[in-house]
Amino acid sequence: MSTTSTPGPVRVEGREKVTGAARYAAEHTPPGAAYAWPVPATIARGRVVAVDAGRAMDEPGALAVLTHENAPRLKEADDATLLVLQNDRVPHRGWYVALAVARSLEAARAMAAAIEVTYAAEDHDAVLATDHPGLYTPDEANGGFPGSRERGDFDAAYARAAVRVDATYTMAGLHNHPMEPHATTARWEGDRLHAHDSSQGATTVQKTLAALFGMDSERITVVSEHVGGGFGSKGTPRPQVVLAAMAARHTGVPVKLALPRAQLAAVVGHRPPVVQRLRLGADADGTISALAHEVTTQTSTVRQFVEQAATPSRTMYVSPHSRTTHQVVELDVPSPSWMRAPGEASGMYALECAMDELACATGVDPVELRVRNDTATEPDSGKPFSSRHLVECLREGARRFGWHERDPRPRSRTEGRHLIGTGVASSCYPVYVAPSSAQVRVDGDGRFSVRVNATDIGTGARTVLAQIAAEALAVPMDRVAVEIGSSSLPAAPLAGGSSGTASWGWAVHKACRALGDLIGEHGGTPPPGGLTATADTSDDIESEPPHAKSSFGAQFAEVRVDTDTGEVRVRRLLGVFAAGRILNARTGRSQLIGGMVMGVGMALTEGSTLDSRFGDFAERDLAAYHVPACADIGDIEAHWIDEQDPHLNPMGSKGIGEIGIVGTAAAIANAVHHATGVRVRELPLHPEKLLV
Repeated sequence: MSTTSTPGPVRVEGREKVTGAARYAAEHTPPGAAYAWPVPATIARGRVVAVDAGRAMDEPGALAVLTHENAPRLKEADDATLLVLQNDRVPHRGWYVALAVARSLEAARAMAAAIEVTYAAEDHDAVLATDHPGLYTPDEANGGFPGSRERGDFDAAYARAAVRVDATYTMAGLHNHPMEPHATTARWEGDRLHAHDSSQGATTVQKTLAALFGMDSERITVVSEHVGGGFGSKGTPRPQVVLAAMAARHTGVPVKLALPRAQLAAVVGHRPPVVQRLRLGADADGTISALAHEVTTQTSTVRQFVEQAATPSRTMYVSPHSRTTHQVVELDVPSPSWMRAPGEASGMYALECAMDELACATGVDPVELRVRNDTATEPDSGKPFSSRHLVECLREGARRFGWHERDPRPRSRTEGRHLIGTGVASSCYPVYVAPSSAQVRVDGDGRFSVRVNATDIGTGARTVLAQIAAEALAVPMDRVAVEIGSSSLPAAPLAGGSSGTASWGWAVHKACRALGDLIGEHGGTPPPGGLTATADTSDDIESEPPHAKSSFGAQFAEVRVDTDTGEVRVRRLLGVFAAGRILNARTGRSQLIGGMVMGVGMALTEGSTLDSRFGDFAERDLAAYHVPACADIGDIEAHWIDEQDPHLNPMGSKGIGEIGIVGTAAAIANAVHHATGVRVRELPLHPEKLLV
């Protein structure tokens, strides 16, 4: 049954944000602060021969130009994208080769423009091809998933299948583009480093900086109090925090650095382009007997990152014979990384479009086809799902959307020169949880304070953590204050993988229960000096859980296609999800709708063109890279199933930050096919691809 719960508490920091009182990383200005502006490489491969900073240092207010010749030395790092200004190598266009530091932002920018860099360019390779001689199968894809898996005998099962689908789907690169650019304000006080950084996890940034600078973590404080979005691009430290810390150490003054948006495409990660071949073999009634999902993608020469796009096919449907593989090639291109639902967003696009093609080939309704291939156990691991209400989501979504009123024939519905179509796709996202610590204190006046180094990247984490604490303590929420976003607080994992609430909330809940016991030992009344309880969940998280755990959902789209121009407009978008207990309906619905809107962009407007001549992305601003605006979004609804799952955490919650984007693009692409009869297997669905 779909929930009709009350909206839930409003964001506790809402007033600070709308009045401008909330301070982001670049809005902290210590006395005497300087400003930095980075210089990106203009070649795709080679080395720096010389850097002439003469004209730059003549600029009024100039302080320093850092290059590989004078920048502070860093220790080795697991993430080589952070080893900036350490040598003369240029691994891709946009790699930072210098940093200008000045008394004003304008002066720093003028200095950067005046720096003259001489290169020795080398031949480069920036073309992804399925027959590239450098392709290899990695041992692991992102997330630690095996690079390839096979069950049964796919080739034999596919050959004898009554119905076969063999299709290849391609996606351009995608970029996160959060509203707040990547920024850091860094200062040194003796041998201690303080950094306000726009990141998804201050603890992670602290530990990484400690390793890079060869310091004890205790001498570094990182604050990420308010973060204006990240979508994965701030999931680990990015070059700006390293550059700002280096510049502050070199000049002896605090340094502010906000990366220009035009540079983000090359230095903060992105969703890589992928080519996906899907083969489905099925009985005449649509029951899948063989499934192959083969992914080809790219990484950089700096750091291996393999988008785990084939992994959803290991989870979703009945497939007794299965082959799921990844192949990757190292190119002279910027390093890819996490972007909202890495693997699931891209992989489910291909899988769910292939399911629609199978529905057409068998004559089975697309909703019914998915129901017929539902499974109570995860196909690859054989583990039972802790909860899986995909069928309920499909049924409820079909009812709300009016799905069964559709004529299944393509081009069967018109409005003037417009063709109208509807499509459906499933959604899924794994349930992740990481060890966390937290501290809760009650004062003598009965007010509670929660301390945990969680990060609110716009999701409403403060509010939900306050709710969790208030419920565990059985007190009104207005008696609970939450302090987050600093490495000086109890250590906690980053905000990523839709794991934040489950991870931080578990620790907060545990600490609150412990504090409640302490209060009980004092007769139910806190002593004048107050009481404090701490908790750590390292021993509570199963290393090898007996159940497979995922969130599921179903998305339905109605599109209008202009037969003259090929323009696609999404008129209706509806999602129904099963994601455990939704702790706050207000923030939860916002997260789901936000993901769905991002999925509209993935389907229709967002895509980066890698120019092979130069080795960089052509779209580098919000004019060329079009993120959906209000005018792009029609009627949009997000609902959920009241799902009870006792195998998750004390709150019974699953993550919801990413599942909203999963499946949206496929639902829209399937709706476009239903409207036009044209099957486009390449995203984004630009008008020219439909004018055949």
